[in-house]
Amino acid sequence: MIEIIGYEFFQHALIAGFLASIACGIIGTYVVVKKISFISGGISHSAFGGIGLGYLLGFEPLLGAIVFSLGSALGIGIASRHGEEEDTVIATMWATGMAMGILFISRAPGYAPDLLSYLFGNILFVPTQDLVVMVVLNAVIIGVVYLLYNEFLAITFDEEFASIMNIPVDRVYLLLLCLIALTVVMLIRIVGVILVIALLTIPAAIARQHLTSIHRIMALAILLGIVFTFAGIWISALANVPSGAGIILIGASTYGISTGAIRLRRVQGGVSR
Repeated sequence: MIEIIGYEFFQHALIAGFLASIACGIIGTYVVVKKISFISGGISHSAFGGIGLGYLLGFEPLLGAIVFSLGSALGIGIASRHGEEEDTVIATMWATGMAMGILFISRAPGYAPDLLSYLFGNILFVPTQDLVVMVVLNAVIIGVVYLLYNEFLAITFDEEFASIMNIPVDRVYLLLLCLIALTVVMLIRIVGVILVIALLTIPAAIARQHLTSIHRIMALAILLGIVFTFAGIWISALANVPSGAGIILIGASTYGISTGAIRLRRVQGGVSR
């Protein structure tokens, strides 16, 4: 069992899980606290259009996913800020991205052998070039959040107050959506387009149940993301089960246990009074 660590594919998987957990913990915290989980779902499914375009034109599908994710993030943000119904825009982007991806792939010559890895994730087959992309995206996300930490904090909790403080709310919000888009692209290789929303929200949701400070929630969410991905990698490698599904089921089980423990503690606290 220990010997497997010596294989390059397993080392790549661990690195990818670590990198994805950092971005997921940081951006997922904003997603959970601001309650915009379904926006991340719309962005992730829109990215499938870029993956399909990559197959059709013969370039790296992950680069196509970046373009489509950023485009959908800006589209959702701008439309919602101009009075459009946000859930309708998200649903439209969600369906349109998937439809375009299916159309592009159907027109692409030959067979797309690793298509399922983009839909459902396969962390055990992350190539070196994807790791490089993940490092760059992580650097961008960490750098922007570090520089605009207070601005993101303000619009996350109270946009009206942020506006009074002369913070450009609309532009900061659009930038946050773009960071969500970049995080989504990182997670596609880990859990796939379909399961991205779960990994983006579950670690931060668990952390928020126990902590109130944003930076502490981020830290715990990153740690939980690492635990979930590493555990999913081991199970996938040893039991030959899909890695993405394993990661999500471990996270969901932990969330259920955490929620149950909190409710039990509240009940016991009420009885003790």
